[in-house]
Amino acid sequence: MKPNFELQWTINEEHEGRMIKEFLKEKEISRIALTDIKFKGGKILVNNIEVNVRYLLKADDIVTVIFPPENPSEGVIGEKIELEILFEDPFILVVNKPAGMSTIPSREHPNGSLANALVGYYEEIGIRATSHIVTRLDRDTSGIVLIAKQRHVHHLLSKQQQNGHVKRTYEAFAQGSLKLEMGSIEEPIGRKADSIIEREVRIDGQYACTHYKVLKRYKDLTHVELQLETGRTHQIRVHMSFIGHPLLGDDLYGGNLILIERQALHCKKIHFIHPFNGREMTFTAPLPLDMNEIIKAAL
Repeated sequence: MKPNFELQWTINEEHEGRMIKEFLKEKEISRIALTDIKFKGGKILVNNIEVNVRYLLKADDIVTVIFPPENPSEGVIGEKIELEILFEDPFILVVNKPAGMSTIPSREHPNGSLANALVGYYEEIGIRATSHIVTRLDRDTSGIVLIAKQRHVHHLLSKQQQNGHVKRTYEAFAQGSLKLEMGSIEEPIGRKADSIIEREVRIDGQYACTHYKVLKRYKDLTHVELQLETGRTHQIRVHMSFIGHPLLGDDLYGGNLILIERQALHCKKIHFIHPFNGREMTFTAPLPLDMNEIIKAAL
């Protein structure tokens, strides 16, 4: 089993004389994380000597935070499922999820999810961690998913996502011909009153904004690129249905199943800032076979 997750910094004159808890707060380590470090097996070290959060920093101190070990979530059984990994480092994973795989287990699909696959993968490579999925996709939506390998990394990426710095680009096939070459759909989305799954545009829903651009027009369908300003459940599917152009294969929201039997939606690109080295990261995944077949059939 690999050692616990840890972070390390060398203190400069700017932080000299400050309490270590103030410095760690600046590094986005939350009060809850500090409590876990104190009581669940973590450590705060300065120059390899354990200290408490009241320690006053000196220039050139080397501060090391060792996070407590994580236990896999109860009820998420590790499974040996092949993952298409686009990128991996000690902090994050970027994978290309196939259609038909749930992101997390559910009552209807308790096994075979991305979370099950991640726990199984971590067991295989010797990481003691649970699944921290930052960007979820619907079961029948294919494409890129961003995953944090540790709770603190998840916290940093989730905050980045809330601030709009995690950007995802999708491709889809919509029924009919959109009137405009590009546009935005700003309509609030909420749960449909008589369903636990279905969403709809409703006045008391949460603000939602989807930007779209036509890539190519075919007879009776349009190939579109979409970007989310917000990340509501089923947002693209609901918005496209609302403007009269449901996604092919999306029978929940009015799409037909003639050319594909799942919503023709794929997350093809993700862009974010690495939480520790500050680099801009961009990854892409090509359209899967079943969506490419739509293009062939439409020619």
